[in-house]
Amino acid sequence: MHSLKGKVIAITGIGSPDNPMGNGRAIAELFAAQGGFIEGIDIREEEGMRTKASIIASGGSCHVEQGDVTVEADIEKWITGIITRHKRLDILVNNVGQSERMLPENVDSTVWQQQLDLNLTSVMMACRTALPQMIEQGGGAIVNISSIAGIRYLGKPQIAYSAAKAALQQYTKTSAVIHAANNVRMNCVLPGLMHTAMVERMAEKYAEGDYQGFVQKRHNQVPMGHMGSAEDVAQAALFLASDEARYITGTEIIVDGGVTAKIPD
Repeated sequence: MHSLKGKVIAITGIGSPDNPMGNGRAIAELFAAQGGFIEGIDIREEEGMRTKASIIASGGSCHVEQGDVTVEADIEKWITGIITRHKRLDILVNNVGQSERMLPENVDSTVWQQQLDLNLTSVMMACRTALPQMIEQGGGAIVNISSIAGIRYLGKPQIAYSAAKAALQQYTKTSAVIHAANNVRMNCVLPGLMHTAMVERMAEKYAEGDYQGFVQKRHNQVPMGHMGSAEDVAQAALFLASDEARYITGTEIIVDGGVTAKIPD
């Protein structure tokens, strides 16, 4: 099931440390294990190459480029290069995202725009470049990694991030309807509190470096008693990208251990 054999797969934000790994790396490794050829991009070249090495060591195929997905020229060069090399593009996973905290009454306009550029506009630019090829070849699948912050307040003043993710979900739904007749499916994965590489950076920034305390606090917020992993996000993305999901478009899978179903504290 969920075979991706022979498919060309573009994934943004592919790099991460080894443990815990980020969503992009987990998606790349799982999709490669299912037989896909992985084409990745990451702003941190060293981490991107770490993912590539891991995939190749496991017998998979991967090519990685360094680039910034918020830079129009970088994203267009990357996707155009993929199409030139393979003459097709079957799956696009827009994975890059990151949040900053700010209150509505003291928004920093520069940070606000940076959040929209990273979490929303980067997806638009990647899809804009990939869609003509998918339409021409008769179909494709796009999976956008959003967040439950786009549908619920999570107790953190991440208003730009939440606004961008909510917009991403509606962008995906609208685009999915427009291109349903082209057999291009577009869906979102909405992760909740995940134990990824980003948690350590968040603990440094928001918990004075108390990593264990920060991790436990996040575990306690989840009805299942623990955060999810990058692999959980990857499994949801794999299903939506696979042929088994051929009749699914314009929707989302929530991967959050019950957080959004829970009565707020």
